[in-house]
Amino acid sequence: MKQTIKVGVVGCGYWGPNLIRNLRQAAGCQLKVICDASEQRLQHMRKLHPDVASTTQFGDLLKDEELDAIVVATPVRFHFEMAKAALLAGKHVFVEKPLARTVAEAEELVSVAAQNGLILMVGHTFLFSPAVRRMKEIVDAGDIGEIQYISARRLNLGLFQKDINVAWDLAPHDISIILYLLDEQPQSVSCQGSSHVNHQIEDVTMMYLSFKKNRCAFVQNSWLDPKKIRQMTVVGSRRMIVYDDTEPLEKLKIYDARVEVPAHYDTFAEFTYSYHYGDAYVPYIKQDEPLKLECQHFLDCIRGEAKPITSGQSGLEVVRILEASSTSLRQQGQAISIASTAPDRPRNGFSARSNSDGHSRKARGEAAAGLHHPQGA
Repeated sequence: MKQTIKVGVVGCGYWGPNLIRNLRQAAGCQLKVICDASEQRLQHMRKLHPDVASTTQFGDLLKDEELDAIVVATPVRFHFEMAKAALLAGKHVFVEKPLARTVAEAEELVSVAAQNGLILMVGHTFLFSPAVRRMKEIVDAGDIGEIQYISARRLNLGLFQKDINVAWDLAPHDISIILYLLDEQPQSVSCQGSSHVNHQIEDVTMMYLSFKKNRCAFVQNSWLDPKKIRQMTVVGSRRMIVYDDTEPLEKLKIYDARVEVPAHYDTFAEFTYSYHYGDAYVPYIKQDEPLKLECQHFLDCIRGEAKPITSGQSGLEVVRILEASSTSLRQQGQAISIASTAPDRPRNGFSARSNSDGHSRKARGEAAAGLHHPQGA
């Protein structure tokens, strides 16, 4: 594989400019072209990157024989068709989360990439976070004992999406981290939520994931909270980890706290819980931008120097959970089994409600015409 990878980016809204910035700085990468439906948006990007070609037509990227890879940072409704078209055009593809709107779409993308021998990566950026990587090391070392449950909160005021609900928008981050830490798929998913601003799209949700060995995880999401919260608590049998991504430096804190049950007792009167309180410490974490590491990893995978940490298969696993959460929402929080249809993750591997009929004709037409709009991430 040639050393310089030529890349095009489609979607210059909320998250696209961050990808563009990091790709321009990545070693061995030439950002050749950027694409967006909005000419006004492209004018702004030309001021920032005057030496990069630009176009309003996605088809221009597909026809460019010099282009090695395409990064898709558009709204979710365009992910499947754009990613599939890029793969069929022989381009390696990076898609922002979530990978697609349905399990069927995600499965097809994974299949097309495999059949054509191409890299398919999904933007689960937090798996490249040094804090999350350090947390994984602590868990795998057995320092906190057996994980008992994980609680995640990702809340803020906006950004409201028009084609997906808050769970599809925010939960992929925490779901990908939870799967990374536990190395397995949940057995069932239940989700409840409510709509306040747009009565057809939930802006507040609570998801419950049930795993083997009596382990579970809670994921709370909201677009209506006055304070930005990005926090996860991992409770182990020996210690507990609190991960706060809003902290500038001390993102991880380890608490030597636990509840112990007496090994032997003859009567209920003799039964007492023992509460252990020890020291708390902050592990050292070398700071680096996760998106920078993610972009460089995508390039390394194209060169054959690495295997995707956030592969299309891992994106499919997250979409499977999100689709089950949408089904649960429609059934007032009923638990939806997914273990029978989803294989467990490889041990230590890094690897809008969904519509059953896929994209609408309108969405297909917009994608073909290159109509791309800002997307939150």
